[in-house]
Amino acid sequence: MKLQKATRRFGVALLAAVAGAALAQTDYPNRPVRIVVPSSPGGGTDILTRLLTPRLSERLGQQVVVDNRPGAGSIIGNEMVAKAPRDGYTLLMGISTLAILPSMHKKLSYDAVRDLAPITQAISAPNVLVVHPSLPVRSVKELIAFAHKRPGELNYASAGLGTNPHLSMELLLSLAKLRMVHIAY
Repeated sequence: MKLQKATRRFGVALLAAVAGAALAQTDYPNRPVRIVVPSSPGGGTDILTRLLTPRLSERLGQQVVVDNRPGAGSIIGNEMVAKAPRDGYTLLMGISTLAILPSMHKKLSYDAVRDLAPITQAISAPNVLVVHPSLPVRSVKELIAFAHKRPGELNYASAGLGTNPHLSMELLLSLAKLRMVHIAY
């Protein structure tokens, strides 16, 4: 529960599959460290991770490798780290879906609270609602009124199913009693 609250609050966090053996190492790290990014190359989480790794590598005195493992709404990358040896050499750039997935899937092959340990918050990113300038609205109130007149005709985009932007928009649609088409990128 603590991990879920932290991930929900902070958005992107660096996590690791760790145990007593990893913490007891006196010469850590003595080989390259891998950071698994559970999303596609070129996206926000990937770019952030690649911006952080040179400084992290410098501080650790070891190479830090970014390993993109997208798929299944981040389950593939999350699972990879959760099942990795608990030695601190496989880290996860955790995203908000880490906290969301348990409510979307009856059974996951890992338990984020049991199998992962937070290391640090990497970034906090707010959700932003924007519209194309050609849309004749200048406020959320105007957008809601415009959408009410066109149920199911407007599209909205998000980073994917179950992501913070997707669920935030679904909350707005529910509260405002709107129908829009979700386009997951």
